Amino acid sequence: MDQLSNSVAAVAGFMWGWPLLILLLGTHLFLTIRLKFIQRYIGKALKLSITKDDKSDGDISQFSALVTSLAATIGTGNIVGVATAVAVGGPGAVLWTWLTGVLGMATKYAEGLLAVKYRVKNKDGSYSGGPMYALEYGLKSKPLAVLFSIFTAIASFGIGSSIQSNSLTSSLQSLFEIDSTYIAIVVTILAAAVTLGGIKSISKVCNKLVPFMAIFYIVGCVLILVIGYSTIPQTIATIVTTAFTGQAAVGGFIGSTIMMAARSGVARGLFSNESGMGSAPIVAAAAQTRNPVRQALVSSTGTFWDTVVVCALTGLVLVNTSAWTSGKQGMEITKLAFSTIPYVGNVFLCIALVTFTFSTIIGWSYYAEKAIEYLFGPKSIIFYRIIYLITVYLGCVLSMDLVWNLGDIFNGMMAIPNLIALLLLSGVIISETKKYLWSGNIDAISDDEVRESGK
Repeated sequence: MDQLSNSVAAVAGFMWGWPLLILLLGTHLFLTIRLKFIQRYIGKALKLSITKDDKSDGDISQFSALVTSLAATIGTGNIVGVATAVAVGGPGAVLWTWLTGVLGMATKYAEGLLAVKYRVKNKDGSYSGGPMYALEYGLKSKPLAVLFSIFTAIASFGIGSSIQSNSLTSSLQSLFEIDSTYIAIVVTILAAAVTLGGIKSISKVCNKLVPFMAIFYIVGCVLILVIGYSTIPQTIATIVTTAFTGQAAVGGFIGSTIMMAARSGVARGLFSNESGMGSAPIVAAAAQTRNPVRQALVSSTGTFWDTVVVCALTGLVLVNTSAWTSGKQGMEITKLAFSTIPYVGNVFLCIALVTFTFSTIIGWSYYAEKAIEYLFGPKSIIFYRIIYLITVYLGCVLSMDLVWNLGDIFNGMMAIPNLIALLLLSGVIISETKKYLWSGNIDAISDDEVRESGK
């Protein structure tokens, strides 16, 4: 098993090495330029995200689609992932993480646009969409669509269920002496109560859970920054300067290079916001929206909240409290930073982690359901849900080192066919943006004929 774990870890390290990071970041830059810095429409996008469009086709509101995607993306990566980036790449990694989020908004916009443009209507009136449909109907590549769906389904058992439930259990056990079996039973029952109801049940819970957990965590970070307000200007200066000089903190201060700071920050930013991986557009396709561009703008705000706001706050807290100089790694650094809140710091962090991980469990279940539906039809979903819930239970009681690395591998493999679709269909993305946004027709109703899936 040790040899297998080491081999899988090596593959995961290669998968998330420079080739994939350059491909992802390159796509972000390419789309940012082609879309004339679409990020400048963030104000309009935020307004649209809370605007109801009930008369439009779709299963759930634009806001529900946004918070469901945020449920899946805001997770341990925002806390533990950023801490790991800072430990390896130094304070400068925070700036690279933030910049990755800013550029990633263009890719998330493009993914959302294609998801609505190529979505299909099922026999029961529900909608399905995402990279697999863009690949099949837009790019005319059924094999790539099948591959993406397979990778998504497999990845869900790692990054979506078992890894998250394992992190949730660890968070609770760090404060309370609770047997993991009891935690496993409760978490699995709660997950079943939400996921078995499908997208409407999932989005209903996410509508309440995601705003609470995000605000709760942001408040915790702000409290820490208020306590250490006097050093914030120096902290920001350190983050900016070390982003271009490199300074790491594994075992104290050690020399590094700009490449280490950049790689750590870019990798964590990409992994956290999932821009380019193709997961979020699956739920974007279910949104009630008049045209593809409206939902695309709303989708872009997901990366804004996840990385530009939440990850940036985490990084600022870690550097401002000097927790990154402790020689600790990952979760231990974050615990040290939150301990600056008197008496309740660890409780704050525990609640944030529990809500973050549980929301990811229910959000990712929908992604994989749609992948399974694409591959085998709607009747197969119930079998998938049962297996998914079993992996949630197992994640609470088993060691997850091997599964973490497997999750990384399949997440990376998801990104490749999705990025191919984004790059080769960029002309469609530009055309739709010009038709609705740049021509001032953002409120126009799409005249595209919705395909009937027959499922």
